[in-house]
Amino acid sequence: MKWIFDQSDPLWETMIGSILIFLIIILLTRIIGLRSFAKFTVYDFAFTIAIGSIISSTLTSSTSLVHGSVAIASLLFLTLIISKLQKKFSGLSAAISNKPLLLMKGSQILEENLKHARIEKSQLIAKLREANVTRLNQVQAVVLESTGDISVLHQSPNSENHFVDDFLLEGVRVKV
Repeated sequence: MKWIFDQSDPLWETMIGSILIFLIIILLTRIIGLRSFAKFTVYDFAFTIAIGSIISSTLTSSTSLVHGSVAIASLLFLTLIISKLQKKFSGLSAAISNKPLLLMKGSQILEENLKHARIEKSQLIAKLREANVTRLNQVQAVVLESTGDISVLHQSPNSENHFVDDFLLEGVRVKV
């Protein structure tokens, strides 16, 4: 029966430890940068790693199912609290997630932003090709999104000069 519940399981320590590990993952990911974990926000990445680790330790060690379940429940409860706090305090989102970063403004490559984001010019050029950009003057903006994706906003070769609506660049950092 110990694999289901063990009275000696330190459930409070598990809950606090889960929360601390989650916050440490967010902090380290913010320091290291987004490109390492494309398609995830920092928050999503930390949550996924933490849950995976808990499941792994529950299935492969002497951790009981109750112990692992309490750890997972505490992280799910934490995400519920954080999502409610994000709605109430806009600064919290900025603290746990990266804001999008402008990499190109029109045909101008913002070298300092590329350097800050640790993106090579060759990676940027590859993204331009993927977006079917045939001339640099087609590019309106290139943005490193908060998920680590790179978005290319451009016009087709035959279109007249139209500029990107300010709305689409709302919240995008222009300079680092």
